[in-house]
Amino acid sequence: MSIKTALTSLLTLGASLTLCANSFASTPISPNAKAYIVSPTHGQVVTSPVTVVFGLTGAGVAPAGVNKENTGHHHLIINAATPDMSKSIGKDDKHKHFGGGQTQTSIDLPPGKHTLQLVLGDAAHVPHNPPVVSKTIEIIVQ
Repeated sequence: MSIKTALTSLLTLGASLTLCANSFASTPISPNAKAYIVSPTHGQVVTSPVTVVFGLTGAGVAPAGVNKENTGHHHLIINAATPDMSKSIGKDDKHKHFGGGQTQTSIDLPPGKHTLQLVLGDAAHVPHNPPVVSKTIEIIVQ
């Protein structure tokens, strides 16, 4: 095999692996599933740490890694745009994972306006099909 053929094969394999790593199949979920933030409420003035209570109807909560029909786990999006629904949800200060099946959290936020949104993810942190995404709320931290 020539070096050119070997390099071409490696590049093709690398491109294929990249496509596989960045493209995830969405897990089906009931079209009646709805995520929402129970508290705080939109426009509420709060103090830090802020307790955020997650709501979900039409589906169940299961820990990450558990492939159970019509379930997922919460991701809290803080001061960021809704993530790409075709990819695994990132994990950083703006994208908090609750892979243990948690339904509430306490977060430290500095004074000012902040946005919060929930996205339900499947066992691999990929949003479902159809996506289960709450409305974005804005809170004010004193």
